[in-house]
Amino acid sequence: MSLRVSEVVIDCVDHGRVVEFWAAALGYERRTVNEQYVALVPPAREPGRPPLLFQVVPEPKAAKNRVHLDFRAPVMAEEVARLVQLGATVIAERSLGDFAWTVLADPEGNEFCVAGE
Repeated sequence: MSLRVSEVVIDCVDHGRVVEFWAAALGYERRTVNEQYVALVPPAREPGRPPLLFQVVPEPKAAKNRVHLDFRAPVMAEEVARLVQLGATVIAERSLGDFAWTVLADPEGNEFCVAGE
């Protein structure tokens, strides 16, 4: 099978805060594509770090995401605290057996999860 993920597209009302948040959160570089799209790309290609493409849409987020990003961090609590300082909001803390994760939202309300390694 030759199908692969080329980028992850995230809708937003305005590129401003949400692009700044994700650039700081991931250490990605901003590349303006046009008025509708801004890309964030990792400084070097590596597995688990796909480019993100932010698409301006007219309507704000209205319901839970049908697809979301999951991240792993060496120390979940420290990473969650860092993301909150950057502008994320903690939505919930979850666990399933010994596996725990935190559900957060970016400045435009797009959910994502952070778990420990």
